[in-house]
Amino acid sequence: MAAVGRAELIKASWIKPGAIVIDVGIQRVADGSKTRLVGDVAFTEVAAVAGAITPVPGGVGPMTVACLLQNTLQAALATGP
Repeated sequence: MAAVGRAELIKASWIKPGAIVIDVGIQRVADGSKTRLVGDVAFTEVAAVAGAITPVPGGVGPMTVACLLQNTLQAALATGP
């Protein structure tokens, strides 16, 4: 799991072949006159080595939202009317 807060810090040479890589970092970086979102993992090069990798954006974000909603519902039900 990568959550270091630095864009594309984790390189393919750091990853064991077949490893599962979960990238929870997200940063906005300049790309010409626009910006793009990237994670803490250099996705393209690590994807060639890893067995599975989460994309940024769209990887762990939807799961985070689902967990937050579940926790909110549980808290609301626990407090009662």
